[in-house]
Amino acid sequence: MDFDFGDIFGDIFSGRGGRQQTQRGRDISIDLEVSFKDAVFGTTRTVLIAKVSTCAHCRGSGAKPGTELEKCSTCNGSGKIHETRNSILGQFTSVRACSACDGSGKIPKEKCPECKGHGVHRKQEEVKINIPAGIDNGEMIRLPQQGEAIKTGVAGDLYVKMHVKPHATFRRDGANLIMTLPVKLTDSLLGTTVSIETLEGKTLEVKIPPMKRAEELLRVAGKGIPVDGSRGDLIIRLEVALPHKLSSKARKALEDLKSEGL
Repeated sequence: MDFDFGDIFGDIFSGRGGRQQTQRGRDISIDLEVSFKDAVFGTTRTVLIAKVSTCAHCRGSGAKPGTELEKCSTCNGSGKIHETRNSILGQFTSVRACSACDGSGKIPKEKCPECKGHGVHRKQEEVKINIPAGIDNGEMIRLPQQGEAIKTGVAGDLYVKMHVKPHATFRRDGANLIMTLPVKLTDSLLGTTVSIETLEGKTLEVKIPPMKRAEELLRVAGKGIPVDGSRGDLIIRLEVALPHKLSSKARKALEDLKSEGL
């Protein structure tokens, strides 16, 4: 019994039968560290990556500039090599891309001196990465066709895994920014107004009303993380800061308050 897979795989290779197999370069990935502020508001970074890229000298043809391509003698210009093998089940015919011309059916009369006729070569290349506002630690950015190139197909993709540095003051909770603010005992009882430096570096005046508990949350709308065209909130965790030592005058004042039932 003869099994001729040549026509089947040939149709897939050439695109007949409604399917087309496109060769694709290798995907690559890198890690990128950014500051907390840049992750919140977005930024642009340029990185230098060593990867297989399209040869700029011959523009990927593999031919020396000014020279032409000719029909590949190995595959007779078809770009495919048919291989027949015998087995106990019969004769099997398969098809693969021609390695001499990388499936293009053509080879350069004179090879490009930069890439040695391959159309691609490994080099260092600058890649611009646009980091969107609100990106979180561990998220991935996909850059289509910024991976490794291939002579007869499309380049693979570049995946960038984000690492966000912790901030000394703020932390993230979804679309909200969280910070802790110690409040003096007297201010917690009487209320006060404090100046806070926001993540943007601006000064924000925040009014703290008299507190009813030792820990309370104060919400400032619209000062959080930009997500989908809007911003989350800044949540200030107020904590009453108790004094480590009391002067005799302070102690007397507290004893008077204690006599008042406070």
